[in-house]
Amino acid sequence: MYGVGAYGLWGLMPIYFILLLPANSIEIVANRVVWSVIFCALIITVARGWGKIRTAVKNKRIMGTLAVAGVLIVINWLTYVFAVTTGNTVEASLGYFINPLVSVLIGVIVLKEKLRPLQWIAVGVGFVAVVVLTFSYGKLPWIALVLAFSFGTYGFVKNRVGGKVDAITSLSIETAVLTPFALGAMVVLTLAGQATLTGMGAGHFWLLASSGIVTAVPLLFFGASASRLSMTGIGLLQFMTPLVQFIIAITLLGEHMSLERWIGFSIVWVALAILIADMLISYRKTARLRSLAH
Repeated sequence: MYGVGAYGLWGLMPIYFILLLPANSIEIVANRVVWSVIFCALIITVARGWGKIRTAVKNKRIMGTLAVAGVLIVINWLTYVFAVTTGNTVEASLGYFINPLVSVLIGVIVLKEKLRPLQWIAVGVGFVAVVVLTFSYGKLPWIALVLAFSFGTYGFVKNRVGGKVDAITSLSIETAVLTPFALGAMVVLTLAGQATLTGMGAGHFWLLASSGIVTAVPLLFFGASASRLSMTGIGLLQFMTPLVQFIIAITLLGEHMSLERWIGFSIVWVALAILIADMLISYRKTARLRSLAH
């Protein structure tokens, strides 16, 4: 239920960002950073977690890693909010569909991991899908690729920290690093007369202010699910998010899907099906070996 809650809420994000219009993507992300820091500080105070923050801040390696993670997640957030608020939610969902393939590629390129035959086939099919979708869009689907690579790299960077920091400590430090820039952006937008935070009534103010809760709650759910589920369980659940986004885009938001795009997405889904099959086969083999060892 925690996993479904996390990935389900992430899937519903497009509806929330549409409600924040006419705020632009920079204002939305700047508010998201600032209000997330405030909300995280409240949670840490209630949970008495300031000791964990102090321990993490004293460790230069952890601070450096989380600072890089913060930069990657803000690139991801800006691209995603821009996509949703400009009518490109379908392409945003594509980014999260191809994200598992990017994670596999990062494993090969950076960690020098050896791919199993089915993983190679999945990556190859995924590449074909990107080529088909490039022809369909008339350009490289850059929104999808930026989302997939920024989030895939973010996952890799966070993996370097491992279990040294929990989800809320990590989010707190990542957003705290970004807060001076976010506040600067809010000041610049206000001076330019483009800020909407205080100029569109109490409803709009509280919708923007709630971005801290909207950011932190699914992350806390994810943390709770990750400690209870197998990696296979989490791997299968993660496809909920782009699927919900995709359904919202073509139903509620009325985004157009041409025949070429349906073909491109179908090829992506074939690649994911191959990847899932490989994941399940590998999981069963590992489980069997463990039972034999016992």
